[in-house]
Amino acid sequence: MTLYLNALGIVNPLGCGKDQVAQNLFAGSQNGLIKNDTYILDQSVYVGTVNTDLPIIPENLSLHKSGNNQLALMALQEIETDIQKFISEYGNDRIAVVVGTSTSGIGSNEPAIAEKVNTGTFPTDYEYQRQATSDLSQFIQEYLDLSGPAMTVSTACTSGAKAVASAARWIEAGICDAAIVGGADSLCGLTLNGFNALDSLSKGKCLPFSVNRDGINIGEGAALFILSRKSGPVEFFGYGETSDAYHISAPSPEGLGAIKAMELAKGDHEVAYINLHGTATQLNDAMEAKAVNELFGNHVSCSSTKSLTGHMLGAAGANELGFLWLSLIHQKLPPHVWDGKSDDALAQLKFVKPDDKLETDDKVLLSNSFAFGGNNICLAVKKARPL
Repeated sequence: MTLYLNALGIVNPLGCGKDQVAQNLFAGSQNGLIKNDTYILDQSVYVGTVNTDLPIIPENLSLHKSGNNQLALMALQEIETDIQKFISEYGNDRIAVVVGTSTSGIGSNEPAIAEKVNTGTFPTDYEYQRQATSDLSQFIQEYLDLSGPAMTVSTACTSGAKAVASAARWIEAGICDAAIVGGADSLCGLTLNGFNALDSLSKGKCLPFSVNRDGINIGEGAALFILSRKSGPVEFFGYGETSDAYHISAPSPEGLGAIKAMELAKGDHEVAYINLHGTATQLNDAMEAKAVNELFGNHVSCSSTKSLTGHMLGAAGANELGFLWLSLIHQKLPPHVWDGKSDDALAQLKFVKPDDKLETDDKVLLSNSFAFGGNNICLAVKKARPL
């Protein structure tokens, strides 16, 4: 069964909407990485920030008021007209919602939690639902008045990508005719302090695969697609999912799970480009470089876009799939932005340089996402052929 990504709505530190994100993505802009001292006590770090006014959650959905859902709503509104066409064609009971997040709306509840710690009582407007993992899919479903199946996937940094694969299986099984897929994650103290406790935050702007890499920047964003059998501009070609079961937070250094995920996603097709997970941590970059080099040598163009956006956690896989969508539409590639200083201890890769063009023919583009616990996924897309 051939599936297509029919529409894309996107917001992240590169901008709001497909046009602005594409312009800054292919220019390699790091303007969205901004120093912030509000999340970690006595410490200033770079975070990937959505620097715009977000849409207001409708009053009838006040139970779902959170910054996370506002990000999702901005992406959703970009494709809402397209969604309504699918609802008209298939009915609101045949449209599924399958989306990913890692922290949901906990950032919007952190002041209330702090008040509970300090006073023993939650404020009167505190709602646990805002931080419930399920809230993202429930909010989208209620906003659009859909009655089909809905699910929120929360598998850390693979959440947004795994949501797309899960929806593909639902469509193939006949559970739905189309699905709103993707992910959203917002900045919050929980994740920044958590990664800081793991000594995983970069002291500056992150440098994926550099000898000087010292950790990640955290970012925020949302990307939503319509996935269906209806012909669209981008074909969702395949996916590969594996589990290392190696360590609670470190990847298997041999990269066997990552290799298998890429093999499953690409099938027998040649690969034109890989959007690397590329977190700029010591262990992830070493594992991923080894895996990609073992499978492709240093002949396939690669880049990590996390030096432009920060690591958007549960929304990273969806946004980076969006970058593949934009690459196919514009026939351009996101440059690998770093200090240019290779780590001789890493397997060598072919990094995208500014102004490199994408020539796909019938090749596929891959996006890697790897999460805590050795949870791996690779998504594959290619430009749809005219019918």
